[in-house]
Amino acid sequence: MQTVFTIQTRGQALYEFTNDVARWIAGQGDGLLTLLVQHTSASLLIQENADPDVQRDLLAYFARLVPPADAPEMSYLTHLMEGPDDMPAHIKASVLPVSISIPVARGRMMLGTWQGIYLFEHRDAPHQRRIAAHFRPD
Repeated sequence: MQTVFTIQTRGQALYEFTNDVARWIAGQGDGLLTLLVQHTSASLLIQENADPDVQRDLLAYFARLVPPADAPEMSYLTHLMEGPDDMPAHIKASVLPVSISIPVARGRMMLGTWQGIYLFEHRDAPHQRRIAAHFRPD
């Protein structure tokens, strides 16, 4: 069983889509769910979904870790034609997961109490992002 989730982003942020995946997988029995973001400047995360400060702190951390290409400390970058946020977005996507696997039992993802599934958008401009989903029953 396969599908594609489409998420409209509004710039750099974490976009939770746990409920969309849960609705799709509901009633499917036991198996393994795999998600893959089909872009090179975004990532997937399983992260806390109770306190929005977690998302704010993650954004702040990665902004400090990988600043825009026009920052003085990033002067070594050569891939600049798509704007100052593009190469930093590729760097972030190279160190964060672009695919995740989640066990499913009785049609429910086996996520922890405070865990949610997020698309981590690394670009400043709005984008339409696609996440391929594959469920393999046991």
